[in-house]
Amino acid sequence: MLSGVKCDGQLIGTSTEALSYTDVPKHLVVIGAGYIGLELGSVWLRLGSEVTMVEYLDRVLPGMDREISDEAERIFEKQGMKFRLRSAVTGTEVVGDRVRVAIDGQESLLCDRVLVAVGRVPNTEGLGLESVGIELDPRGRIPVDQHFRTYVDGIYAVGDVVRGPMLAHKASEEGVACVEQIVTGFGHVNYDAIPGIVYTHPEIASVGKTEDELREHKVPYKKGVFPFIANGRARALGSVEGRVKMLAHANTDRLLGVHVIGPRAGDLIAEAAVAIEFGASSEDIARSAHAHPTLAEAMKEAALAVDSRAIHI
Repeated sequence: MLSGVKCDGQLIGTSTEALSYTDVPKHLVVIGAGYIGLELGSVWLRLGSEVTMVEYLDRVLPGMDREISDEAERIFEKQGMKFRLRSAVTGTEVVGDRVRVAIDGQESLLCDRVLVAVGRVPNTEGLGLESVGIELDPRGRIPVDQHFRTYVDGIYAVGDVVRGPMLAHKASEEGVACVEQIVTGFGHVNYDAIPGIVYTHPEIASVGKTEDELREHKVPYKKGVFPFIANGRARALGSVEGRVKMLAHANTDRLLGVHVIGPRAGDLIAEAAVAIEFGASSEDIARSAHAHPTLAEAMKEAALAVDSRAIHI
């Protein structure tokens, strides 16, 4: 929760409460434009709410590829979602059956419900960690080494209570790798091949490095982009917004990251995750036959676009 924002479970709540509103709020304010905020905000938008996203940073979906997050903002604005970026919420006040949201240096917002989606913290309370000598890190997580071992012999930790993204599939992979390590002495998770998905409409999915990260670390790269408007299956589905963006090493062509916004992005990203896990190149994807007509053809075309060879554009 934010300082000055008190959750009452009714007018002001978290994603838990937002899943069970008894009616459609006339005006919903969502604090935090990350995965959860956008997902639930877009749900209530489609059900008829006026939705205003309030985000402290200058962008939606912090940590995701900037080009993709910028396109997401444009698409959601077109759908009717409103954004207040670079906006710091300083407090909330219940006024009758409504809520006033105070924003530093800006006009306050009066709404029917507030969804606080500024992030989650590890659920480590009540585990008795202090009784065995395990101290949490500054963010409340259990410190572990690369094999998921804590500082106490015989105690391991995986999932949302350790570092890394709070994703169910990441936790599952860590659980398997941890037990393999205990039993066989070998266990590994390739975190560059863990996909993340935003279940909005259209969906947004990402795996590997972002273009921002490659620039920051001065990694030479090539980029291929293919829009869904040029994909036959997307046109048949009537869902042509978005694109596939593929990043490959400029010298080796090894696939470094893939980012998708568009129809069934959450399913399409699986191909990219497998490719990164196996150290594939963009050429490997470009040379692989993709059935027609399918959305997956956009992956092939983006791979071809890495070397400016896209065909259907």
